[in-house]
Amino acid sequence: MTRAVLASAAASVIAMAGIGYVVVVHRPPAGTIALVAPAAAEGNSAPIYFQDPDGKPAYSLTPRKTPDGRDYKAVPAGADVSFDETPASESASVTTAKSKIKYYRNPMGLPDTSPAPKKDSMGMDYIPVYEGEDSDDGSVKVSPGKIQRTGVSSEPATSRVIRTLIRAPGTIQLDERRISVISMRAESWVQKVANVTTGSKVNKGQPLMEIYSPSMASAAAEYIATITSKGTSGVAVYGRGSRQRLMNLDVPDTAIAAMEKSGTVPITIDWSAPRDGIVLERNAIEGMRAQPGDVLFRIADTSVVWAMVDVAERSLGTISVGMPVTVKARSFPGREFAGKISVIYPQVNRETRTTRVRIELSNPDGALLPDMYVDANIDTGSSQPVLAVPESAVLDTGSRQAVFVEKGQGRFEPREVKLGHRGDGYVEIRQGLAEGEPVVVSANFLIDAESNLKAALKGFSDAGGQQ
Repeated sequence: MTRAVLASAAASVIAMAGIGYVVVVHRPPAGTIALVAPAAAEGNSAPIYFQDPDGKPAYSLTPRKTPDGRDYKAVPAGADVSFDETPASESASVTTAKSKIKYYRNPMGLPDTSPAPKKDSMGMDYIPVYEGEDSDDGSVKVSPGKIQRTGVSSEPATSRVIRTLIRAPGTIQLDERRISVISMRAESWVQKVANVTTGSKVNKGQPLMEIYSPSMASAAAEYIATITSKGTSGVAVYGRGSRQRLMNLDVPDTAIAAMEKSGTVPITIDWSAPRDGIVLERNAIEGMRAQPGDVLFRIADTSVVWAMVDVAERSLGTISVGMPVTVKARSFPGREFAGKISVIYPQVNRETRTTRVRIELSNPDGALLPDMYVDANIDTGSSQPVLAVPESAVLDTGSRQAVFVEKGQGRFEPREVKLGHRGDGYVEIRQGLAEGEPVVVSANFLIDAESNLKAALKGFSDAGGQQ
């Protein structure tokens, strides 16, 4: 077969496939036909196709340039073209070194070996395993082509600051210490109610209602009589007792001061708000009769509220009282409320496996309302850098964690590690790695599969040798 025929055959193959392999037909021995690669024609230096200068699988039948302006490399008919994962010279030396076959393994990766060539149930040939392919140092060797195809990549273990953010949902609740209830301690009648309704904002000392009570009127008359009498020290003592009686009936101090100033007994007593806040409940109605203990008003100060959030049980060991927390209300996107953990309740919910955590929040404008949904972000990270690797590098079986350390030349060593905090896509390595050691961060499932296969085959091989 002439060189022209060789070039024509190569050109035809490239034209049909676009890019791919160059197949050159050599004159075979009598009675046989063979397709071989690379081409072995000699003497003719005319290029039969052009290849990317970086060796990428990009070809052209005519001269061409790369996007950055470099010329494609001309490939003559006699060039040594190979599409194997190792160069021809290296492949020959490896083949020589691996001249002795130890056993044959299942082509589908099953833990099945054979001392002689055989086929599986699907008709596929078992793959030979040569001496020297497996090592006893625990490392795994993967061919460069397989590494490139599966996208195996590594990254060195480095020191970095890990910020662990715990997110927990919750609701806004009133501060129990800032709620006041107005009720009577003696039988009373509501004479008049101020223009105050549920939801109204009131200030401390603002009038709420006028109350008439026979018990209060009697105690007030007695007190006025004693303080207006010109008597001895015994009268003064009796007057102090009368004043104490008014205080026991919960008469407001402002009403007692007005009696002392005027020297008269009022028919009704003005009742005022005990604190600034919101009227949560109004049960007072003009003309009603109020029994001792009846709640007439309920007022809450909302300048400080609680965010009650549920933290997962697994995160309890990383939080403590006093930690800063950022709370975001779903009603106010983009706005954040700063607070601190004040209480971690000593009980775990058996259904949800969460613990209630109380966060105190300043609410000067009253934007946060009771029972409003919020999301809390608790920053539990440390400012000290620690040795860390990407989370994708860790293979976690539940009982043990491991990474694959790249040793070079396609070898990877499995290494058991002890983990610490997680955050920002990284995990702390407390034991098992040194700073700067490269670990596999992507496609480590391939290395793991190769390692498991090697261990299984070695076990079968050892068992066969002992028999």
